[in-house]
Amino acid sequence: MIPPEPQDRHAEALSRWTRPLGWRNPTPAKRYNLVVIGAGPAGLVCAAGAAGLGAKVALIEKYRLGGDCLHFGCVPSKAFLRSARFVAEAKAASELGVANHSKKDIDFSAVMERLRRLRADVAKVDAAERFADMGIDVFFGAARFAGPETLAVAESELHFARAVIATGARPADPGLPGLEHGKYFTNETIFNLTEQPKRLIVIGAGAVGCELAQAFARLGSEVHLVNRSPRILSREEPDAAEIVLQQLRRDGIALHLGVHLLDGHGGGVRFEQHGKTISLDAEAILVATGRTPNVENLNLRAANVEHAEKGIVVDDFLRTTNSRIFAAGDVCAKQQYTHAADAMARIVLRNALFFGRERWSNVVVPHCTYTDPELASVGMTASQAAERRIPIQTFQIPFDEVDRAVVDSEREGFCQVHVRRGTDRIVGATVVGKHAGETIGELVLAMAKRVGLGSLASVVRAYPTRSNVISKVADAYQRTRLTPFRQRLLAALLRWRR
Repeated sequence: MIPPEPQDRHAEALSRWTRPLGWRNPTPAKRYNLVVIGAGPAGLVCAAGAAGLGAKVALIEKYRLGGDCLHFGCVPSKAFLRSARFVAEAKAASELGVANHSKKDIDFSAVMERLRRLRADVAKVDAAERFADMGIDVFFGAARFAGPETLAVAESELHFARAVIATGARPADPGLPGLEHGKYFTNETIFNLTEQPKRLIVIGAGAVGCELAQAFARLGSEVHLVNRSPRILSREEPDAAEIVLQQLRRDGIALHLGVHLLDGHGGGVRFEQHGKTISLDAEAILVATGRTPNVENLNLRAANVEHAEKGIVVDDFLRTTNSRIFAAGDVCAKQQYTHAADAMARIVLRNALFFGRERWSNVVVPHCTYTDPELASVGMTASQAAERRIPIQTFQIPFDEVDRAVVDSEREGFCQVHVRRGTDRIVGATVVGKHAGETIGELVLAMAKRVGLGSLASVVRAYPTRSNVISKVADAYQRTRLTPFRQRLLAALLRWRR
């Protein structure tokens, strides 16, 4: 069985911030400018932003403030990954002339205690009392539409001029016969562990599956990564994903790719691979096979709001089929990232409260898989450009040509940029390597502000930094502009000026 969340002082602090014991829902106002359903990243940004602009706001949360990011996603997972990364760094210390360390020194319970402590510390920002102090009416309970302009929560009825659905998403059911919910871990329960599983099966090789598989392996678990697709991180550039795959292998992870899953049970799974039936058993199974939007029990029909399998149906302005109701975050987005939810919330504020016409399609949204090495990307991959029949030219520089990467002994990876052929307009980029999520930021800014790759060649960057890779990519583009004709012309000019 899945262990419950450890009840320690960190759990007490987390609850105190995000759902205080004895909280009393306020008496509803006669009418709200904005009612926000869901207090994850999108909902919190909407509520705080609207209140800061003078709107009368109600915020409704079924569980705790903070959403998936705080409780089950970004915050705890990155704390966990940091501990695992240190183990790998210590293991490689001898390469830097430093004494090595052993996995025998790892205290898994201390790793998880640190995770819970840091999560509780970060939770202060999402505190219910903090939002109440902003003038927001914070309601705890399950929200349900009672009409196109009315919501019910607990014993209260809330009337609104505008509303935002920001109820997020949850781990998808793997649909594997014999693998019953409650007998496998998801990202919502894996951080409840206090004892390390000796053997772990991870189903799904997307970002969550790869990140946690690597972390558990580095901390000492025997890890088997099972995936239906023959590739890991299948939405990324194949050569970038291959670099991550090779590192997973070096970390000792057993990869079972391109399999046909047959069934599962509390202690393992059975699948076919290359015509053979394979049965794996483990102390724990982690399922990371996608997410399902939280739309149940909202009574959307009463509000004239349509939804599909992938979530709430919205237009490019993030309006639902009820023009008074908007949606933001994982409940409606293809890009299910905290930063995307934040960006969507800001668009909703402008469009819902001030008759704005901000389009979601105009926003440039990067993403990053926090394996080691990291894999970050933005815009189109080469295959996506080909599908859309967009001609591109690709420039790629490996990190072993970047001095900072060399002296840090972190040469693995590359920076790759696609431009529309015949121009320097960036249509996509991928960075794989140490700190890729930080490095790609400049390319995201360039795409958002329509700054061409050629212009990036004139930017002066501190030396030595990993960002020098962008200088080298931009210089590679500039060299393509020096055609044979231009070379002859310049040579003639220089001869004339002697």
